[in-house]
Amino acid sequence: MATKKKTPASKKAKAKTGTRAPARKKPAAKKAKSSLRPPPRKKTAAARKKAPKAAAPPAPPKPAENPKARELARRIGNLLLDKKATDVVILDMRGMTSYADYIVIASGESDRQVSAMAENVQVQLKQEQQPLRPISTEGLETGQWVLLDYDDVVAHLFNGEVRAFYDLDGLWADAPREKLS
Repeated sequence: MATKKKTPASKKAKAKTGTRAPARKKPAAKKAKSSLRPPPRKKTAAARKKAPKAAAPPAPPKPAENPKARELARRIGNLLLDKKATDVVILDMRGMTSYADYIVIASGESDRQVSAMAENVQVQLKQEQQPLRPISTEGLETGQWVLLDYDDVVAHLFNGEVRAFYDLDGLWADAPREKLS
């Protein structure tokens, strides 16, 4: 089924009379508008030299030292090593996060070992001269992933497979790290 194309009136007039219809002129307003626009200006060599160069972004300020938090992170790491934790890493998060200065990450072979590591940290820090209690704990019941929040230091204790899945080491790859063994 073929459809006929509609032809403009000028072609119809040409077909009937055999002459061409007069061409339409562009509106005068459009011509005037384009003639008022100045041609684009090219920068001269002198203008390019005078143009200010973009300054490099300022370096971020160095985060303030927190020796108590650093000492606590190392103490937690050593307590984890006492319970045979593997791959213990301390991440220096100063200036990178607002919730902690240091993150301690460690792995255990089983859920039971991960829970024992967490309990050891809690008991030992509670028995010191200045007892420390975590602000929050998560995951002690299951032992897959235990989180101990000591305000400036957060400890993440993982079962090996869970640590590989969540990959906190990769997430914070740009953070300075200290490996304990």
